[in-house]
Amino acid sequence: MTTADAPHPHDAAAPHPEGATHPLALAPVTPPPATVDGFVAEFLRTLNFDCGVALSASTANDRYVALAHTVRDYLMGRWLEDLRQQKETQAKSVCYLSAEYLLGRQLDNNLLASGLTEIAAEALAACGLSLDELREHEIEPGLGNGGLGRLAACFIDSLATLGVPSIGYGIRYEYGIFRQTFEDGQQVEQPDAWLTLGSPWEFPHPERAQLVSFGGRTETYDDGGVTRTRWVPAWNVSAIPCNYMVPGFENGRVNTLRLWRAKATDAFDLRIFNSGDYEEAVRAQTFAENISKVLYPEDSTPQGKELRLQQQYFFVAASIHDFLDTMLAEGYDLAKLGDRVIFQLNDTHPVIAVPELMRVLVDERGMDWDAAWAVTRRCFAYTCHTLLPEALEVWSVDLLGRLLPRHLEIIYRINEEFLAAVRARFGDDELRIRNMSIIAEFPERAVRMAYLATVAGSKVNGVAELHSQLLREKVLPDFDAFYPGKFTNVTNGVTPRRFLRLANPALSSLITEAIGEGWVTDLERLRELEPFADDAGFRASFAEVKAANKRRLNDVLHARDGMRVGDGHLVDVMVKRLHEYKRQLLKVLHVVSEYEGVISGRIPLEQLQPRTVVFGAKAAPGYAMAKRIIHLINAVGSTVNADTRLDGRLQVLFPPNYNVTLAESVIPAADLSEQISLAGKEASGTGNMKFALNGALTIGTDDGANVEIRELVGDENFFLFGMAEPEVEALSARGYRPSEFYQADAGLRRAIDLIASGSFSAGDRSVFEPIVSNLLYEDRFMVLADYASYMAAQDRVDAAYRDGDRWIRSAILNVARCGFFSSDRSIHDYIDRIWHTPPMI
Repeated sequence: MTTADAPHPHDAAAPHPEGATHPLALAPVTPPPATVDGFVAEFLRTLNFDCGVALSASTANDRYVALAHTVRDYLMGRWLEDLRQQKETQAKSVCYLSAEYLLGRQLDNNLLASGLTEIAAEALAACGLSLDELREHEIEPGLGNGGLGRLAACFIDSLATLGVPSIGYGIRYEYGIFRQTFEDGQQVEQPDAWLTLGSPWEFPHPERAQLVSFGGRTETYDDGGVTRTRWVPAWNVSAIPCNYMVPGFENGRVNTLRLWRAKATDAFDLRIFNSGDYEEAVRAQTFAENISKVLYPEDSTPQGKELRLQQQYFFVAASIHDFLDTMLAEGYDLAKLGDRVIFQLNDTHPVIAVPELMRVLVDERGMDWDAAWAVTRRCFAYTCHTLLPEALEVWSVDLLGRLLPRHLEIIYRINEEFLAAVRARFGDDELRIRNMSIIAEFPERAVRMAYLATVAGSKVNGVAELHSQLLREKVLPDFDAFYPGKFTNVTNGVTPRRFLRLANPALSSLITEAIGEGWVTDLERLRELEPFADDAGFRASFAEVKAANKRRLNDVLHARDGMRVGDGHLVDVMVKRLHEYKRQLLKVLHVVSEYEGVISGRIPLEQLQPRTVVFGAKAAPGYAMAKRIIHLINAVGSTVNADTRLDGRLQVLFPPNYNVTLAESVIPAADLSEQISLAGKEASGTGNMKFALNGALTIGTDDGANVEIRELVGDENFFLFGMAEPEVEALSARGYRPSEFYQADAGLRRAIDLIASGSFSAGDRSVFEPIVSNLLYEDRFMVLADYASYMAAQDRVDAAYRDGDRWIRSAILNVARCGFFSSDRSIHDYIDRIWHTPPMI
């Protein structure tokens, strides 16, 4: 079934489609037979009639597209039926609003979910083809970047696996964030042209477009004696829905991910074109389509900020209208909308949805303000993903007023009524009023989107126990006092389907041999592995799995980047978004200290634990310090890897463009997981969970979900270091002077001096001077304060790894005790604590 002629899911919701006269038009969509012969027939039919080629003349891309379409067709009937049931039963749905979804490759996930992996492999082999070769042809969708997008992808997977009616809404980016390359060790951003060969997993439906407006003015008018307001926009764009199927794991359920692509309403002016002004003729098209061009456009300029706000409003406005227009029964009483839907705000990016729903209810549907506000407060819940004040998004009043004038008016009224309620409760406490106002007055008038989400949301949740506590006590304490019971916690989780079953098939098979089937959807069953930690035979098998995963990573990195993992090395991994609070610099200082110790003769070479340090990180294009840190990592790696005095016992690998596909090879091979953020700064993390579930031990601070990991796996199976959050606060209050730590620690001093000397920059001291000065005189995230503790913890890592049997036992216990970190459990918590959305029977 081609993208062009695929039925739209909403068509299946109507029991008697208009014009349907033949009985087959009313029949459910029947998938092909789930047999090898049935798969072969469907694959060849698709290759011949959809792709238009014979097998003998087909290219690798033809064969991959035909395979993707074949797998898609097996899911199609269930998808259409599930959407029909959602509309027919009017079951309460979760609408997950997220600016990004870091999906990873779709083929293997969809084969796994539908139980077709073995059938597909045999069918392709019968055609003289290899499933392994075709799966390598898939290009990972450029729809997300870091943990936020990966979490969203895990959550929609779990929603489908648990049978919860849901739609994921977001943006169908043309280029994603960027494809990272390195030139002379420095990050260079290239377009991520992931759509060059098309996207066989999506169903675009331009006929179902939503109109999204911007700019203009507002005006009041009389409506039968009632004064009302309407928005008179200046321009608009079309939002084209592109649907992706989200199958549950072997349960026959298929939910929807609906991503919006921007298109101009008047894309081409033939009159201007004929006059010779070709650029002006397509100006509107170019302007509109910029909205869905790139994930997180660089926003250090006014134009970049405006584009970001355009993106955010674009997808939430389209999504709200889509749900109201297509998923509600005819004549549905909007006063009961909270019984039908919950819009989950994944961080502050979608929060402009709050005034948009109010505008729709009041201005377009004629609802009374108070009634509309009561409905809105039931329909939203907000997940906060940060503790950093600068990450709590704000939009200037000037920008909002120019781009979304009616929404600014609605926000002002929400704030006015909210502050009146605050005064009624707490009196005229001007400082409290200023601290709680949705509108900030300094340094410029701006809308605090996290405050708006907190006021409007039925619940506000953090994403780890410590994060939720600090969110209540440090970030939004006045709101916690004003709204007792509104704040809750839902610790993040990851899907075991992708990050164990798919990423680590050898370990998955070993687990199944030990405890049987069923753990993939009941991850707490991993507890049954605990006794096997004391089984010498199981430990030996586990060690072989880890060794095989290292060989696989070596093969992947060698083919991809010409890199090799050291034979017999401890694989030490730090992969995450490049940000100073995550403290990649602390890891670099450890490498530099080890290197300096060997070349100075202080550390005998034979005492150096053989270790391969793997970094993976992208820096935001406008984040200068993060890009300098990437340059330093690569410079240190180049120097260390080339120095024969180390005899290959220490090496640094930094493969560019780290993504989900590479993660599926890196994570299973890791021995040590670096989770070393400054305590009190990381909300949760999900990489820490993936590594622990795959048998890596964690070296980390008591930060984010590290706290819960350590409590579950036990102190003896976790390398804790660094200050706790109260100690960080106390040091900050006393006045942190990083240079004092530099002066007091000879090892730290030698490492920083080696960087400052130009040893990693061909003698040019100026190259990394900004990093050195930042560490010595600012060091906002206290790298130097935690250095000594971190180095001591790394000594404990070396000692533990030398006792191979002890290490493997700890690795097994990490796997066995981390079943809590399934995204299925997270979704159960959301259902119980926030959404109250039962699975669809």
